Amino acid sequence: MNVFERIKNTITADVHELLDQKEDKNPLSLLNQYLRQCEQEVNKTRKLVERQQLLLDQFRREVKEAEEKAVKRAHQAELAQQVNEQELYQFAIQEKAQHETRANQLKESTAQAEKDLAEMEQKYEQMKHKLKDMQIKRMELMGRENVARAHQKMDRILGSEGPLKKSVFRFEELEQYMDRLEQKVNEHYFASSMESKLAKLEKDWKKQDSSTSV
Repeated sequence: MNVFERIKNTITADVHELLDQKEDKNPLSLLNQYLRQCEQEVNKTRKLVERQQLLLDQFRREVKEAEEKAVKRAHQAELAQQVNEQELYQFAIQEKAQHETRANQLKESTAQAEKDLAEMEQKYEQMKHKLKDMQIKRMELMGRENVARAHQKMDRILGSEGPLKKSVFRFEELEQYMDRLEQKVNEHYFASSMESKLAKLEKDWKKQDSSTSV
């Protein structure tokens, strides 16, 4: 193996490795690339089928033309024979034979073209079905990938480190803070209420004491 062959093999191996890595990272991207290539091949095949159909139509026209010319020369040969024109008769007979030979050859070519077209159309239909199956498979894979990514994102959001989970924690912390604040307010209110009641009690007692002393 020469140096250029080794370099070629090395580059090929590197390309396959990159494709494998790409497939691992984003298999749908590679599948889309494959599908585009398949679509191109299907379109190329469609054009070949259309070309074969045109060729078959041309064969049929050539057969019809050769047969019509053979019939025409046969009629002319008959007329030449009736008027004893041997030179014209021989020419017409030779032309008739050539047109008949050409017509027979063209019929064989037409039959082969028909057979080839039938096989091409059959394989073309199979290719279209395969392509359609792959396109449907891609849709299924896209759906599965979409669901997987959605679950991954939702799990990340709802997870222990996710923003929604943190928001829940913050809400719980806020509730606890409000409970503590409410408790302090109630305690302050109770203390203030007791202070007011004691002050009133003390004031009433002083009034009563003053009345008793007089």
